[in-house]
Amino acid sequence: MEVAVACKAKDEDQDLIAAAQRGERGAIDALVRRNDRWVRNAVYAVVGNAQLIDDVVQTVWTRAWQQIGTLVDPSRWRGWLYALARNAAIDAGQKIARQRIRQAPYVKDQYQAPEESDPSRSLARAEQHRRALSAIHGLPAIYREPFVLRHLEDWSYARIAEALELPIDTVETRLVRARRLLRSALADQIENGGTGSR
Repeated sequence: MEVAVACKAKDEDQDLIAAAQRGERGAIDALVRRNDRWVRNAVYAVVGNAQLIDDVVQTVWTRAWQQIGTLVDPSRWRGWLYALARNAAIDAGQKIARQRIRQAPYVKDQYQAPEESDPSRSLARAEQHRRALSAIHGLPAIYREPFVLRHLEDWSYARIAEALELPIDTVETRLVRARRLLRSALADQIENGGTGSR
């Protein structure tokens, strides 16, 4: 059943790609709706800053629309789109790094907790989310990228290896290292009263 659903989704993407390559704006809009969530996570995996995501994703979709004609093999859509997202995120990260060197401000990621009837539960959930984001953000990009793709997007090791142009063994090694670093960072945060040691 899952294989049939995946094949149908792939066929629909290929039909939409062909329509987008013919210049049909509605097709790219549909591709955005179908792929925006994982593109956002891919961007976060590279930049590690939730405040940059909207701007970078907008750049990604603009480039996708402008460059869709260069996609020769529609079955490679996800890898092609991931490369656009990764490059746009790297560009944004480098721009921010240059700005920080000049201005040296420190900006914390902000998280708005969902409304809940129990305020203490809401605060605990928000704090847990903040700690997890902080720990993920603290990972070096070479570990953060495969971690987000695997655990937030549920990509297979093979798909991650293809997108990052790495051997599968390297992806596995980086994921093991990412998990160790996260466990250590979260343990440090708890020991230090939630402030972390980073």
